Amino acid sequence: MVLQFKLKTSSRWQDYPGKSKMKVPLARCDFRLLTSDRRRVIVEKGSYDAVMKRFRQIEFFKHKG
Repeated sequence: MVLQFKLKTSSRWQDYPGKSKMKVPLARCDFRLLTSDRRRVIVEKGSYDAVMKRFRQIEFFKHKG
């Protein structure tokens, strides 16, 4: 899965480099989650916490078994 972000005032999505490398606060950005081949959006635009919550749910059920 690929996590992308964009500034709320921007229209261009970029790959998320990591929390420590972000130059702006996370609250000023929108996030989304894509499949690893980048063809389908798994989670539409949302806050960092909301998108990461869904990411953790997907990972949990993917490895459960």
